[in-house]
Amino acid sequence: MRIEDLRQRLRAFGAGPGHQDHVLRQWLHAQPLEGGPRRPNAFLPKALRQALPQLADELAALGRVRSEHPGADGSARLLVALADGQTVESVLLPRDGVCVSTQVGCAVGCQFCMTGRSGLLRQLGSAEIVAQVVLARARRPVRKVVFMGMGEPAHNLDNVLEAIDLLGTMAGIGHKNLVFSTVGDLRVFERLPLGRVRPALALSLHTTRADLRARLLPRAPRIDPAELVARANHYAQITGYPIQYQWTLLEGINDTEEELDAIVRLLRGHYAVMNMIPYNEVPGLAFRRPARARAVEIARTLHRHGILTKLRQSAGQDVDGGCGQLRARALDAEGASAPAADGVPVRVVPFARADRRGAAGAPGGPSVPA
Repeated sequence: MRIEDLRQRLRAFGAGPGHQDHVLRQWLHAQPLEGGPRRPNAFLPKALRQALPQLADELAALGRVRSEHPGADGSARLLVALADGQTVESVLLPRDGVCVSTQVGCAVGCQFCMTGRSGLLRQLGSAEIVAQVVLARARRPVRKVVFMGMGEPAHNLDNVLEAIDLLGTMAGIGHKNLVFSTVGDLRVFERLPLGRVRPALALSLHTTRADLRARLLPRAPRIDPAELVARANHYAQITGYPIQYQWTLLEGINDTEEELDAIVRLLRGHYAVMNMIPYNEVPGLAFRRPARARAVEIARTLHRHGILTKLRQSAGQDVDGGCGQLRARALDAEGASAPAADGVPVRVVPFARADRRGAAGAPGGPSVPA
């Protein structure tokens, strides 16, 4: 369901724009639809008042928490069941935030991600995206929404932008606290500046090398990292928000000295934050996270060279629930498997680890098969 479908449903019960906004605001704040500062009997049309219990049931059915997995860091991972029986993951973040999914599965096929291994099953409607925020608000305050769960938001752009518009205009969430995460797509750079709500932008970079990026993210648009950074920097100038670059640290793959030097050349002088995230290991994949000491060294090295760098951990990492792992475990428990997008399986390419001193492609560098 999309937000516009919901508005049309409300209009069918005689709701004008003000009535629609009232019901939507109550829902967005996880409050009873019949509540609010104005008495419904004196404000809402009779047909709409009578339909509110049914509407509440329909909205609740958009997403129900199937299981909740608290983390030691104050986060909690939610497995959310949708009305058609599919599931997605949401994460309640430690400081009043929530990370939401935008697709069931994902077509990008990131080699280090469990979600990417199943391919794309379907898009989420904008109301299903917002419903994850409502579920979170029923549990704790939410002042930040990160579109960084299952799926690639750029591949579901209309629904994601519709959700962002509603959250930024009626849910009391500041525009810079709505974070659009993407592997990089020209449509994102074209459309984000046009909205009345301009979210912050997080760009999944992971490497400065175009050839390695093509293998780590095999179905991402073939855009050179330097061009991605240039386009992202232009968006930062428009919005006044720093770009958040995401870099999943993979031992022996993208933690080399050559990569660090290239990051400095690429980002120095830009309005940006580099988020270094040690890999959340997925059973069955050969990738490994670097030792903690190495990750700290990387962050300090970049910081010394003028790159604002934050060493982050995947929220709730101790419950092994990131990158589609909760969904995968639930499917395994049911003896089911998710088909790949359009019946095309996502190929997992073996990666050999590099000697950190070796240049890419040189002896001791990462051996990445084509």
